[in-house]
Amino acid sequence: MATGVHAVNLADKWLNVLRNTSATAIAAVFVKLHTADPGAAGATAAAAGSTTRPAITWAAASGGAIAMNGTAPSWTNGGTSETLSHLSFWDSSTAGNFLGSCALGSTQAWNTGNVFTLTAQGWSITPIAA
Repeated sequence: MATGVHAVNLADKWLNVLRNTSATAIAAVFVKLHTADPGAAGATAAAAGSTTRPAITWAAASGGAIAMNGTAPSWTNGGTSETLSHLSFWDSSTAGNFLGSCALGSTQAWNTGNVFTLTAQGWSITPIAA
């Protein structure tokens, strides 16, 4: 699977807004680390060094895009050596619904005791009419 927005758990909700149906807003978004593409369900290749899903917050949307703001999510590696390559996004800190995934801008070696901090993240919808 290519990374991207989950069809049912996120894309369909966004599109149903156009139909004026009672789309329910997602109360919070949580982010998880992966060592490869998380796959269609977000469950593949979860990082072993930390399985937590900290919350991620967003600035107001502008021009069809949103960017991370507020406290940057971070993870401390609890005892393994691995290479981080992807993120997955969820509507709960545990269990919940997979919302989508993306690749990191570059892979990151992550060893025991290292802290990984996500410093930038965004989502955009294209094309945007001029």
